[in-house]
Amino acid sequence: MDLENQKRVKEYHDQYGGENLVVLLGAAEAEAAGLAAETVTGGDPTFAGPLAGVQLGLQVYHVVEEAFKSEIDFEIYDEQIGMMEMVLEVEEIANEMQSIRSEFSKY
Repeated sequence: MDLENQKRVKEYHDQYGGENLVVLLGAAEAEAAGLAAETVTGGDPTFAGPLAGVQLGLQVYHVVEEAFKSEIDFEIYDEQIGMMEMVLEVEEIANEMQSIRSEFSKY
């Protein structure tokens, strides 16, 4: 997650409270999604950005996870994300996200 997005997430957290935020990711690889998820939950693991050492514990999901998918109109999901879902390692991404949530999420 780039430094500007880290800054935005921190500002939204400070303005609205962590319990009112959900971060949605769309990275194509589990490792990239996991790194971004860890950044908004446990703090920037590279210690380079505004979230270095800042554990926000935010709720974070990937757009191909069932928890998100079940909340969206099927036709819209299929139109916007369906093709991506066919080429991504959905189970690997979901496992990575679940692992990060269980370790760092507060909400």
